[in-house]
Amino acid sequence: MVYKYKRYLGNTNTVEVHDTNNENTNCQLDEIASDHRKWYDTLSEAKNDYDYDNCSWCLGDSQR
Repeated sequence: MVYKYKRYLGNTNTVEVHDTNNENTNCQLDEIASDHRKWYDTLSEAKNDYDYDNCSWCLGDSQR
């Protein structure tokens, strides 16, 4: 498992945000390259910083 810095993990490569408190094996967080990881305290903080889509596995309501 990826070491958690904060609750939400943004993947700048796939432009998806993940909820690490609701991680699903399909999220494949370990596969995210370290230079593509951005950590956030809140989902709104992540969405305000970058145009992330929700991960369909851990957050649902994916728009892509």
